[in-house]
Amino acid sequence: MFADFLAPLPVSTLPLSRHDLDRDYLSRSRPELFEELLADPATRVLILRPNGEALVDGGGLALLSPDAVPEPELRLYLGRSIQPNSQGTIYVAAVLSNDAADALAPEAERWGNLRAIGSTLGDLDAGLFTAALALANWHDTHRFAPQTGAPTVPAEGGWVRKSVEDGREVFPRTDAAIIVGVVDDDDRILLGSNAMWPTNRFSLLAGFVEPGESLESAVVREVFEESGIRVVNPVYLGSQPWPFPASLMLGFIARVDPAVKSLLTPDGNEILELRWFSRDELTAALDEIGLPGRTSIARAILEHWYGGPIADSLKW
Repeated sequence: MFADFLAPLPVSTLPLSRHDLDRDYLSRSRPELFEELLADPATRVLILRPNGEALVDGGGLALLSPDAVPEPELRLYLGRSIQPNSQGTIYVAAVLSNDAADALAPEAERWGNLRAIGSTLGDLDAGLFTAALALANWHDTHRFAPQTGAPTVPAEGGWVRKSVEDGREVFPRTDAAIIVGVVDDDDRILLGSNAMWPTNRFSLLAGFVEPGESLESAVVREVFEESGIRVVNPVYLGSQPWPFPASLMLGFIARVDPAVKSLLTPDGNEILELRWFSRDELTAALDEIGLPGRTSIARAILEHWYGGPIADSLKW
């Protein structure tokens, strides 16, 4: 029943919410920060290329010593490890040009995409990769001050950009988005197929929070806009950063409003097909449909409703 799904999602089920990192924000303002950090041979550097892929080694990130890293286009101070076996280790991210990245590691298999490998990484690597990618994406889209159009340059260890014209500071932005497990009175879950996906891919309904809107109101509005279904009692389950490019996914479960007769109607723009699934029906359809990947909060909410892990479906 609906009440069974109201417990919060454990952080262990949200791959990109995991971390073993002290972000050490007080050190960001040190004038010679990177010179000091990179002079320490124990510092480790995460390598990113412009498409957001990170250098990997076996089952995790390839974290290099400072003297093994080519001159980057951007440096980011990520913080210090709080893991017992690496406590205090300093981590920096370096964004290389494509040419420098290819020279460092020309093999395609040496580069990993966070969507694909996030769920396979350990807590420390997951937190490092997620923070580095989110910051790198922000820098790429905020090269100019929004008030004046003047160029901006990185500052504060990569956590601020400053206008070269008047010194105004621009801070990283995160876009709030809700994602919802919609459940009906028969304990079925609603999945939709987005217009940008192959027709056999299905996931939960989701959308951005609008200005002046609460999270709960966004749940009700987005579900109705995309499906024609009215829901009530949205219950917060947990959150996960989703740096593709800059979202924070806020997970909810909500039930169909029993007092309103709703007609299941895809909006025809974002959502082209909608289907209700019981657990047995979803199990029977796994050879025919693709479900959200294990790195996503969508998968965590879906398995929360399902009652346990769902066997891998078609490749997403």
